[in-house]
Amino acid sequence: MTNVLNPAARDGAPSEPVTTVDELRRRATGPVLTADDDGYAEATLAWNRAAQHRPLVVVEAADANDVVLAVRFAAATGVGLGVQATGHGMALPADDGVLLLTRRLDDVRVDPAARTAWVGAGSQWGPVLEQAQVHGLAPLLGSAPHVGAVGYVLGGGFGWLARRYGSGADSARAFELVTPDGRLLRASADENFELFRALRGGGGGSLGVVTGMEIELYPVTTVYGGNLLYPAEMAETVMDRYARWVADAPDELTSEVVLMNFPPIPDLPEPIRGKSFTIVRGCWCGDLEEGRALLDRFRAELPPVADMWHEMPFSEVATISNDPVHPLPALLTGGWLDGIDGGVGRTLAGLTFPVDGPPLLMFSEVRHIGGAVSRGDRATTVLGNRDHEFVWHALGVPMADGMAEGISARLGEIREALADHDTGRAYLNFLDGEERRARTGDALDGDDVAALRRLKQELDPDDVVRFGVAH
Repeated sequence: MTNVLNPAARDGAPSEPVTTVDELRRRATGPVLTADDDGYAEATLAWNRAAQHRPLVVVEAADANDVVLAVRFAAATGVGLGVQATGHGMALPADDGVLLLTRRLDDVRVDPAARTAWVGAGSQWGPVLEQAQVHGLAPLLGSAPHVGAVGYVLGGGFGWLARRYGSGADSARAFELVTPDGRLLRASADENFELFRALRGGGGGSLGVVTGMEIELYPVTTVYGGNLLYPAEMAETVMDRYARWVADAPDELTSEVVLMNFPPIPDLPEPIRGKSFTIVRGCWCGDLEEGRALLDRFRAELPPVADMWHEMPFSEVATISNDPVHPLPALLTGGWLDGIDGGVGRTLAGLTFPVDGPPLLMFSEVRHIGGAVSRGDRATTVLGNRDHEFVWHALGVPMADGMAEGISARLGEIREALADHDTGRAYLNFLDGEERRARTGDALDGDDVAALRRLKQELDPDDVVRFGVAH
């Protein structure tokens, strides 16, 4: 693979290496921290408290120039570099390397006429959604607005508008990034196309450091969404009915079945606190009356014990999942299924819901994809597995010492029990840690695995950006 980068970008390559921490501190605008400095311990935390970075140095970039300096320092010293915005979706900890924090790069600018937004690498989805909704527009965010927008898009991105408008990666129009040799450049359909394509769904933290992206926005203001709650023991029946319900569902519906053990914490309403439910969860982004009619057909056949579907402004879309907003330890796994039936619900129920004692797992879920995701342009993205319709995900929270081993074993049991339906393929945003890195190739299709490896070798032969996904 040749001529990946355009001549102008090559001419802009920096010439001076950065070889010492003192020099890095002197030239950087943002904080540069080592283990003896106040703030180092807090800076090295990931959102997932089950992981911990132990870097040689932390650089909290205040601007793109700081990113260039951090990359050049990592390259000159050979220690390697890892990137973190919010700490969701961590691959390898940046132990003994440079941990580059992008959370200060949180600029968000919405262009309502062009229906686009510029999103800095450190921005979460919340500010993007807030600014876009002022103009009647919406980004293709996920279920949690506190997740970092850039990392989410790099990993693919299946949110509540996915079946109507596509994945988050499909919405990306351009990236600004620093290459592993310290060059700041733009990648788009017109500039550095191979790199642009690789960033659209190929994962993050391997081909360079994205400092910002331009994304498309969509005309969504009001949706119909929420949760239907059923007794835990109805998991098989609900999954069987759900499989038939979504078989011909319009693209305006993105939905999932969740098997949830609600923790016994005071913040939760009493009717669900410490209890387990099978849940049909989703979002309809088309004509509201048509959406209600579609849900009524499901309700009529399977009346829920609690019905929380309602019309809402899209700015309140986070209330559909109510994902945790505070950092916590989590272990997770997932993959793609070749189909679902009642047996999948029975299998998940047997390994998710508690039999004796407190619940071990927080939840298992099966999400319906397809629609616009399956029709996405494979020539301009590397997001794989578009021909599959159901992605599954299981997550456990070790709330006390000694629980992690049991949760890890249970996640393995779930994967093994789903073997007859699991395709062996992966979705990067539903993986973390070693599994996220080890299964990078399972998230890509065919020749894209080899193509990204060649691109990685051309851009980063010394593996400077080494703590992300494995290209």
